[in-house]
Amino acid sequence: MKILNITFFIILGLMLAACATPPTEEMNKAQDAVTRAENDADAVTYAPNTLARAREALNMMQREANEKRYDSAKNYATEAINNAEKAIADGKAAAARARDEAAALVNGLQMPLSETTSALNSASQVDDIDLDFNALSDDLASARQDYDSARQSLQDSDYNDAVSKGQQVRGALSDINSKISEGAQAASRKK
Repeated sequence: MKILNITFFIILGLMLAACATPPTEEMNKAQDAVTRAENDADAVTYAPNTLARAREALNMMQREANEKRYDSAKNYATEAINNAEKAIADGKAAAARARDEAAALVNGLQMPLSETTSALNSASQVDDIDLDFNALSDDLASARQDYDSARQSLQDSDYNDAVSKGQQVRGALSDINSKISEGAQAASRKK
């Protein structure tokens, strides 16, 4: 019986001793993981909320370690590591989706630009059409510049900017085509 009591106290002492030391290795790994995520451009751009949760877990880990609540600090270290790794993975996945969306949009504008150019040229040959061809030509030139800028943004991996500029081009082309169509309809009613 005495040996059993001694064994119990030794095990209890070891457990208390294990809990009485800071989880330095886990804390260092957590700090490294969050630093990696903070330095990952995709994580910063596309997974800011997950990255913020990783930072918060890291802060809570430090607070718990300072209060000598080492089990809790270890749990927060694990949470910080998991969130940092998730931010990196989510950032890469979101960047790939953004790249694909931007590429599809920008690459899909070449044909509408050509069609709008042709439509504007054809409209200029129509008698009695009431269009401001100089303004429409300026709008089309501006759309081409935005298209070139969108292509450059896509090449520079600035996908959000490429999408934004691509949407501007699409809107400008739609506006130009609407004006051409309205002018052509008005001209055909005059005949």
